[in-house]
Amino acid sequence: MTVFEVWAPIPDRVRLDVAGAVHPMQRHDDGWWRADVPTAPDARYGFLVDGTLLPDPRSPRQPDGVHGRSQRHTVDPAGWTDRGWTGRQLAGGLLYELHIGTFTPAGTFDAAIDRLDHLVGLGVTFVELMPVNAFNGTHNWGYDGVLWYAVHEGYGGPDGLVRFVDACHARGLAVLLDVVYNHLGPSGNYLDRFGPYLTDGRNTWGATLNLAGADSTEVRRYIVDNALRWFDEFHLDGLRLDAVHALVDHTAVHLLEELAVATARLSAHLRRPLALIAESDLNDPRLITDRSAGGFGLTAQWNDDLHHAVHAAVSGERQGYYADFGSLHCLATTLQQGFFHAGTWSSFRGRRHGRKLDTERIPGSSLIGYTCTHDQVGNRAIGDRPSHYLTPGQLALRAALVLTSPYTPMLFMGEEWGAGTPFQFFTAHPEPELARATADGRRREFAAHGWATADVPDPQDPATFLRSKLDWAEPNTGWHARLLACYRDLIRLRRDRAELSDPWLTDVGVDYDEQAGWIVVHRGPLRVLGNLAADPVCIPTSGTVLLAWQPPTDTDSGTVLAGHCFAVLDTADQVRYR
Repeated sequence: MTVFEVWAPIPDRVRLDVAGAVHPMQRHDDGWWRADVPTAPDARYGFLVDGTLLPDPRSPRQPDGVHGRSQRHTVDPAGWTDRGWTGRQLAGGLLYELHIGTFTPAGTFDAAIDRLDHLVGLGVTFVELMPVNAFNGTHNWGYDGVLWYAVHEGYGGPDGLVRFVDACHARGLAVLLDVVYNHLGPSGNYLDRFGPYLTDGRNTWGATLNLAGADSTEVRRYIVDNALRWFDEFHLDGLRLDAVHALVDHTAVHLLEELAVATARLSAHLRRPLALIAESDLNDPRLITDRSAGGFGLTAQWNDDLHHAVHAAVSGERQGYYADFGSLHCLATTLQQGFFHAGTWSSFRGRRHGRKLDTERIPGSSLIGYTCTHDQVGNRAIGDRPSHYLTPGQLALRAALVLTSPYTPMLFMGEEWGAGTPFQFFTAHPEPELARATADGRRREFAAHGWATADVPDPQDPATFLRSKLDWAEPNTGWHARLLACYRDLIRLRRDRAELSDPWLTDVGVDYDEQAGWIVVHRGPLRVLGNLAADPVCIPTSGTVLLAWQPPTDTDSGTVLAGHCFAVLDTADQVRYR
């Protein structure tokens, strides 16, 4: 017998449909309906809710799409070969964010496995997947998911994800998954037919989840159970929690804290570290403050301020949310204090923003640093990568500033060779009305941020998706190969020198000349020199050159560095004899 159950306090009647055979279900006082029915291990089923056949909210598989029947599925323990896997701690690691559908031409888990050795050779330790849960249509960024427990069939379904994670672990790579708990997609979301999963409020992307109202206990359980399933059944090593600032929770124990407690409990049982990484634009250190000190106890959070500071300083862009960034003072502050906006005025928001990070208690490794993400590329008007408007030297300079920082670094797929392919926003909504609304909404958003909208690609055009696939012939050609070698050298240097993996911000020193355009970051005896200006500059420091984009010249007054270049110097001899 198989136990089928579903939480559905709203409908008056729920019945189970297994392969066309209808069975009664019994309602219990807690709002759960249950039925014991003999079925095949791969039986297709659904719930008749007041006469309408709907997929299981906790569906483990959706072979016919998000509107079709669910299918029973259990991960086969015999399919795993990672019994000796003990996980990786986040501190000291290197993340690599990728989208399964565009990482390879085939766009599947199995095709991605064939490229894992590239990541190992690069020095990656964590692969971070953009969302893979079920969504409507053939391709999507993944943030329009509606059935959080199912894996998108186009990528290879749940068995494909198992093969991918197992292959990563065999190569020493941990796996993180991007999950979205702040809203549901617009197509295939039937949760409100079962229970009060949603509120009347909305955020930028859709209706908000009921985390604090009546019957919210089961809604929160739905989320926590989903997170734990990824860890337990799919052997994942961590989750990236999308836009947690959009979670509306006024309870005494925030959902994030509840999730952190449950994750720590499971981590102890599995005897391997499990990471929770938040995306948040609040600059709120409480997310990564230990629960014993009144925080939520998450492992880490993305640091957009670092991205903005590096990007604006190197590129010169100042529109939209880059308005407050771009100076070397801003860059130096962010490299030493974590957040630039830390209770300071944000002209983009028109108010004070953020809170100061306690750098003596919270290590820099709790912040994820990057020069690129899917958002910072894909949410540009035409999805152009930095390689489209920066020189190779500027790309290398950006990489050096992040990869030698005290933060946990993350790369976005193809960044390491300056990929020439764009990463654009793409969808495949079957509903014409939704397709038009998505395209119109993108244009309005770009107009509000000061971007020209005439050339914004149509998300529904299949060419938009195909253009966004990586070209794996590029890494072996011309300046792409040279940039890739530079990334490898920087990552190797970070791994070999303890000064660079030291996470404590209190030990970082920064000198700079705003007018001349140079900056020097002190990491123990190491000096990371950057010339953000176009012309050569003489920087008043010297030492043994460990790595450089172009060889610098040593003079009596310092090191002459070419324009848009970096160098890493070792001043150990000078420090020793002072």
